[in-house]
Amino acid sequence: MANEGNVDNLNKELAGVIQQAEAQQKQAVKKTVVRRRAPSKKNKPVLEKARRKMATARASLAPGIPRITLNGFDILTVKPAELRDMILEPVNISSLTKEIAGKSSISINAYGGGSSGQAQAARSALAKVIAQAASSDVIKKMYMDYDRTLLVDDVRQVEPKKYKGPKARARFQKSYR
Repeated sequence: MANEGNVDNLNKELAGVIQQAEAQQKQAVKKTVVRRRAPSKKNKPVLEKARRKMATARASLAPGIPRITLNGFDILTVKPAELRDMILEPVNISSLTKEIAGKSSISINAYGGGSSGQAQAARSALAKVIAQAASSDVIKKMYMDYDRTLLVDDVRQVEPKKYKGPKARARFQKSYR
């Protein structure tokens, strides 16, 4: 009978040891779940697109060397100077916009349409990308107060020419002599 008591005690001890081992395994599983890393936030570039007339411009802003390029060329090489000033208008509005542009590399690709349409589309894309990169809505409000077309695309386009006339609406003159 003494052996039976020892066996019962051993069984109880084994059951306790097994329960402790199972509890430790559960804690180890929980710890591995807790130790998962959250996905790291990389500095993704800010992308925006703008259209004007038949032109489209895409702008990307990324932290880096402070420069602005248009179609792969430095913005300061754009001629005529009036178009360059028009494109840089969103940067020169305030010190906040100059600070954002001064800390980042901005690349603009413009295609389609003419030089004036491309310049206006690039201007709008530059303003949109700066406004999105800003942490608050102060710059958006500033742009809207200054000129609404900086943030809202102007959808007007030239009406196509029709037959029976030199332009879209004008008609050829008639002569009866």
